[in-house]
Amino acid sequence: MSIQNLRERLGALKKEARNLIENKGSATWTKEEQGKFDELMDEAERVENQIEAVQRLMDNEAEDSFRDAKKKERGEKVDPAMAAFENYLRKMGNRLTPQELEAIRNTMSTTTGSEGGYTVQPIVASTLIEALKDFGAMRRQASRVVTTNGSDLSYPSTDGTSEEGEIVAQNASAADADVAFGTVPLNTFKFGSKVVTVPIELLQDSNIDVVALVNGRLRERIGRIQNRMFTTGTGTGQPYGLTVAASVGKIGATGQTLTVAYDDLVDLQDSIDPAYQVDGLGWMFSQAVRRVVRKIKDTAGRPIWTPSYDEGMAVRRPDFLLGQPVEINNHMPAPAANAKSISYGDHSKYMIRDAMEVTIFRFEDSAYLKKGQVGFLAWARAGGNLLDTNGTKTYQHSAT
Repeated sequence: MSIQNLRERLGALKKEARNLIENKGSATWTKEEQGKFDELMDEAERVENQIEAVQRLMDNEAEDSFRDAKKKERGEKVDPAMAAFENYLRKMGNRLTPQELEAIRNTMSTTTGSEGGYTVQPIVASTLIEALKDFGAMRRQASRVVTTNGSDLSYPSTDGTSEEGEIVAQNASAADADVAFGTVPLNTFKFGSKVVTVPIELLQDSNIDVVALVNGRLRERIGRIQNRMFTTGTGTGQPYGLTVAASVGKIGATGQTLTVAYDDLVDLQDSIDPAYQVDGLGWMFSQAVRRVVRKIKDTAGRPIWTPSYDEGMAVRRPDFLLGQPVEINNHMPAPAANAKSISYGDHSKYMIRDAMEVTIFRFEDSAYLKKGQVGFLAWARAGGNLLDTNGTKTYQHSAT
């Protein structure tokens, strides 16, 4: 079965499950109806796993054979900086004309040129950084700030949840209540792509969009490591991850090292201060947690999970849990003793900082050329931290 057929099958299963929920409304569910819903969700999970396996196989084949190499659009206008970057990617150093070398040096910093690398212009760096959200849930949900360099930075934060006004008598003076500002560190860390090798034939093929090809490989690798660090980073030699910076809103009862109960999810929602109970709240957890929570029923036996489906396969719509959207992030911890496996709240309170200092190295020594390849390595600087711990809370499993 093709991956398209699998996706259509998944959409049909989710649609049937959603219709079952909508048709029952607020009525109490029978055991047969609960069983039917669980069967649909079990089958949906099997299809999702199959889609993931097929996609992973396709990605691995594309990685090995470069079958995903895009063709250049004819007649497309190219920015001079991007043209110089393309020449840098395509041509051996000894084959660049004096004019091409000058263009590269004029448009790309030569601070590392003696070692074969260049700190690329912001217009080049942005093509790499902007697409990183495709490789991680954190960038899809978090806020973002861009700086021109990676110097240490303290970002202002404030907590106004306990502030309150007053009643003032006639001719009396208003009381002072200065806003208390704090700071959270938003320092950057250097993320490396590891060396990406590209066959010389592809670099020599003028019909191949080599910029998209190389950038695609680099950002996949950097995107994945950044998402993991923004999720679980310790703050020591790496960013403060969401699960480390966020406070715990609910701890599971003894025995819930691998499970979560309906009441736990309700309590986690209610642990968010009413001041934050506005649009933008949502859940974040891994597929391992999804297997647990999407079979939970409320006191009337109704599923608390509302599956969504992509009508026409054109728009990605999240599933809902207790009325709020779910973002799947497989770097969130799996259920385990003391693990913070679920996050709920306003995840835009997490701030990602990107420094536009992206350095790219080209390797064309004998270790690569004897295999008919050229190597590329990117360094990108980024950091992250949760600016307001009141806006996001986590569920922590019991210790025993």
